[in-house]
Amino acid sequence: MGPDAIPGLRGAPMRTPVKSAGVTTGPQLWPAIAGRMLTRQMWIELYGLPGYAQTLAAGKAVAFAASPRDFRPVDGAVGKAILSGKFHLAGTHMEVESGGDPWNRPSPSKAFATDLHAFTWLPSLMLHEERGAREALRLTLAWAQTFARWSPFAWDPQILARRTFNLACAARRMGGVANDGDRFRLADILGRQARQLLRPPGGLAGQAERLVASALAGAVLAGTPGQRIRRTALGRLGSALRATVAGDGSHASRSPEAGLELLLDLLALNEALAQLSEPPPEAVSGAIVRLTTALRLQVLPDGRLTAMQGGGPSTIARVAAARAHDEHADTPGGATGTIGGLARIRSPLLTVVTDAGPPAKGAWSETACAQPLALEIVCGKDRLITGCGWTPRAPDRQGLRLSPGHSTLTLGETAFAEPLGGWKAELLGPRLYGRPWKTTVERRDAEGAVWLEVEHDAWAAPYGLLHQRRLYLDQRLDELRAEERLHPCPEQRGQVRQIAAPYAVRFHLEPGAQASLARDRRSILLRGHSGRGWWFRTDGPDVAIEPSVHVEDGLTRRSLQVVVRGSARTDAETRIRWKLSPAGAAGDPV
Repeated sequence: MGPDAIPGLRGAPMRTPVKSAGVTTGPQLWPAIAGRMLTRQMWIELYGLPGYAQTLAAGKAVAFAASPRDFRPVDGAVGKAILSGKFHLAGTHMEVESGGDPWNRPSPSKAFATDLHAFTWLPSLMLHEERGAREALRLTLAWAQTFARWSPFAWDPQILARRTFNLACAARRMGGVANDGDRFRLADILGRQARQLLRPPGGLAGQAERLVASALAGAVLAGTPGQRIRRTALGRLGSALRATVAGDGSHASRSPEAGLELLLDLLALNEALAQLSEPPPEAVSGAIVRLTTALRLQVLPDGRLTAMQGGGPSTIARVAAARAHDEHADTPGGATGTIGGLARIRSPLLTVVTDAGPPAKGAWSETACAQPLALEIVCGKDRLITGCGWTPRAPDRQGLRLSPGHSTLTLGETAFAEPLGGWKAELLGPRLYGRPWKTTVERRDAEGAVWLEVEHDAWAAPYGLLHQRRLYLDQRLDELRAEERLHPCPEQRGQVRQIAAPYAVRFHLEPGAQASLARDRRSILLRGHSGRGWWFRTDGPDVAIEPSVHVEDGLTRRSLQVVVRGSARTDAETRIRWKLSPAGAAGDPV
């Protein structure tokens, strides 16, 4: 089944090769390890010196200027529970006595401790007017009393950036309920953390987020101290944004969710500068435009993000908050095209997104996934075909970053890439490590039809095979016809000893989606949350409905997956065809 066999398909093919520059390889890994080993202890020793805290106190601010708004929606339930001494964070909880605090006691989990020290609870607490602001002030001053000195975890650059951002958005209102002494202490706490964000370590990955938080704090702190922080952070932010946000608006990590979160941060900074009657730097305005443009393609018809490369779907409310300023957010039918390696095609009822690019490399690959040609399909507003939803909020489920964790083809029992573990992960983070691969993308459009063909060579070294996924979308019938093609790689001819390898083509379903196997054992009726039915059909030798899991906000839920299994020869071509079409048409299976 090729392009020429599709009636009415016309136009020259658009073929886009993507360079082999994905996962971290051995030659890149060891210099990074050596560099981190040399510098990590140095910073721990330096920042842990008794007098180091004094270097962060230069030019104390005594008042607040801007009061920026975090555009993220907030649930007041977390703050309400804190007012009664109950902290519910990252799926676990802690109770403290009346007038106590959570700082000088063990946390139930690392994820809980991360959210606790990042002050993710602060926006919710601030919803509860004066009482919430007073409790927020008390907890912040108690935190500073316990963690005034730098420590590797509480002052970790990523945690520090989120804490500084959340404090900056709440500082002026917290200062409004404080006495003079506590208000001066609060301003000093914010200033110290903003200055620390301007110092190493941290690295390029995450630098833009750290500088935005520092600049935001500089806009909140009044007078010369705030101005100095703001000017320094904004002066460095331009180059960081150029490295983080590509020309098409995709995030350097390739995570759509990371781009969404950076956009929300930049919108808050933009508002803070407006309150000071300062125009935003061109780099900030340009990044907002690019991220907003990319978001149009990354948001699916269910109002959430495509969940790939370590980014979750986020929530409808959060996505809507980031798009509220976009005049073109409600374009009929949504955008199509390719941004950041994600290729999107659509018909009136079907929206299809496939991962057609290599993963991020180096430090950016800490959230990358080894899932080439991963697929998501939204039928109407039901997201039926998706992945297991891995994000960094589930650090104990690293295996979901590999090809079985998304809707793509897995060959054999060998992984071609995997996250770093053990002491290497402690040094560098869970970067993706293994053989790099390259992909090619070809798209053709015709009246009432679109053809997308993507191929990668990740399986070439172990099995000598290339995986090609061909997608033909009939826009008039809302029918998707597809073919998984495994064929020998010319460069590996004669180098592979195995004659055959087992394959599995997985289609993970959204939690709550239903699947029923028809009598012909080749067709499965799928139903999403709306109840509308869609038939999945395949000519694969064995098709089954199997259990799966889906991670959402770090918590694991049960789900289902459709799996097509078989065996592929390494010296010949193998084709597995499948189709997705609306139920209710003539000729439906029984």
